[in-house]
Amino acid sequence: MGQRIYLDNNASTPLDPSVLNLLIHDQSHHFGNPSSTHSFGREAKARLTHARDLVAKYLGVRPVEIVFNSGATEGLNALLRGFLQAKPGHVISSDVEHSCVHTTLKSLNLPTTFLKSGLHGAVTPKAVCEAFQSDTQLVTLMAVNNETGVRTDLALIAELCLSRNIPFIVDGVALLGKDKIDLHPGISAMCFSGHKLHAPKGVGFSFIRSQLKFPSIQTGGIQEHFRRGGTENISAIVALAEAVNLLHGVLPEACQRMEALRDRFERDVMAQLPFVTINGAGPRIANTSNLALGDCDGESLLMKMDMMGLAASHGSACSSGALEPSRVLLNMGIPLKQARSSIRFSLSRFTTEEEIARAVEIVVKAAKA
Repeated sequence: MGQRIYLDNNASTPLDPSVLNLLIHDQSHHFGNPSSTHSFGREAKARLTHARDLVAKYLGVRPVEIVFNSGATEGLNALLRGFLQAKPGHVISSDVEHSCVHTTLKSLNLPTTFLKSGLHGAVTPKAVCEAFQSDTQLVTLMAVNNETGVRTDLALIAELCLSRNIPFIVDGVALLGKDKIDLHPGISAMCFSGHKLHAPKGVGFSFIRSQLKFPSIQTGGIQEHFRRGGTENISAIVALAEAVNLLHGVLPEACQRMEALRDRFERDVMAQLPFVTINGAGPRIANTSNLALGDCDGESLLMKMDMMGLAASHGSACSSGALEPSRVLLNMGIPLKQARSSIRFSLSRFTTEEEIARAVEIVVKAAKA
């Protein structure tokens, strides 16, 4: 079968070699608890502080506004549950959000407007503006849709929220490492996961603007500025900070390269399979391609491609294990048959031209089989 090709980087990414080396070294040589006062603890605290400084510097924020956690699912739960339990009221979101937001909001049983994205793939500032009510307490949207790659106009929506003094919480998972991040003053918080940008699984962070006040839902010690009790996973945090710090040197060239490879992939597949269409009409992030492959069955296609050495997905990794049609695509208004035939291909900065050429061959062969 030859070398396997991995085009499911929106589900998870391989570790950057320098991140892996740092992780191994830290695990091998350091074990102190940063809350301890002896030399081992002080050393751990210094490494934690340095990691926080690196992440804050990349985002252009204050270190105190960075909270390390296990990833964006935890971060968004902490923000949404903590804030809305303290200030219940009307919420504005969309029906194409990741399940960690969509399911959490459903469970809170608060009046929530789930805006439609339509075939564009992201809600518009106009729709958000029209959804504001007198008791609106929060707006929460994703920066980039993890299934289609379609961007949300964060700047304009943030301006709307800022003018009304309404907090705006953003799922930034699919944005970090794929483009620069501009934290508009109207963005109150943004959450990220390490394993989406060549860092380890099980570690992430939230940017939480100092003005956003809410009680912690994970109580315990004083860790993470009282935002997240529990001993910090120092080695993973150090590795995550290295992955973020590397972005200074690899962007924007890596984004341009991913976009060129993604466009080549789509062009070459559609040249040989004219019935293929792209899901999501709005502007997209550099690395994501969600293709509807005509009358093909997506589940069967995934299995065929996997057997031929190409890994892709049916949608979000949190739900694609069931191999059911994507909730996101269906909520966009895409017909069931088209949603069933849809496959997400997502590149990383390590994806090669040779892999894309071979991936085109596999997709075409699998679709014609």
